[in-house]
Amino acid sequence: MRILVTNDDGINAPGLAVLEEIARAVAGQEGEVWTVAPAFEQSGVGHCISYTHPTMIAKLGPRRYAAEGSPADCVLAGLYDVLQGARPDLVLSGVNRGNNSAENVMYSGTVGGAMEAALQGLPAIALSQYMGPQSEELPSIFDAAIGHGQAVVKTLLTKGIWDTGDYRLFYNVNFPPVGREAVKGIKVAPQGYRKDTFFGVKPHISPSGRKFLWITGGPQHLPTAPGSDAAVNLEGFISVTPMRADLTAHDALQDVQKALE
Repeated sequence: MRILVTNDDGINAPGLAVLEEIARAVAGQEGEVWTVAPAFEQSGVGHCISYTHPTMIAKLGPRRYAAEGSPADCVLAGLYDVLQGARPDLVLSGVNRGNNSAENVMYSGTVGGAMEAALQGLPAIALSQYMGPQSEELPSIFDAAIGHGQAVVKTLLTKGIWDTGDYRLFYNVNFPPVGREAVKGIKVAPQGYRKDTFFGVKPHISPSGRKFLWITGGPQHLPTAPGSDAAVNLEGFISVTPMRADLTAHDALQDVQKALE
């Protein structure tokens, strides 16, 4: 099996090393793991691509590359430059430091990398590690991902649904903020929504007198609807959310059509 690995935390991120180990275990001794990851952190870039400027890419070692671009850029670079058209069997993105549950999905470069792979017609999985007081006290904050990542990926490969439609399925996996021994299992969950949690800005005046704005986030441990991704993560479960890049509100199509007639 040939696996392409990327992330949004950058080529030197510890979560990427965790994912590379997971990928090697899944690929097997005869398999290949190729890494193309951002040269610098790209958290929050979503599914953006560097459409208006070039992306520099550098080989750091055997099957290991850094690109000055987004995770989606890295997937494109891997497919059409690094692998020279030799398509991978699977694309893995992560393991992100921090959850990509609920509304975080819409901003996540980790999810964006998996989404681009799906748009390219490839099986793809995004993996993220929820953070919390318990995980911070562990020898590795990625302990749940280390302990269960391989099994989750293998289970999805063998038992998951992998369609071949125009907007094919990909998977968003979030590991709970607990140690591997405390993980209660896997739950398939829809994307949740943290009410009254929004991104904002905080102004800062530099020594030169210029104003800069820092983007600020909201609390990550507020409950979402029962059974949704963040809710089950906070209960100690690994969430698996099937997703598509199609953003159409299909449930509203008929009502909007009637309203405009």
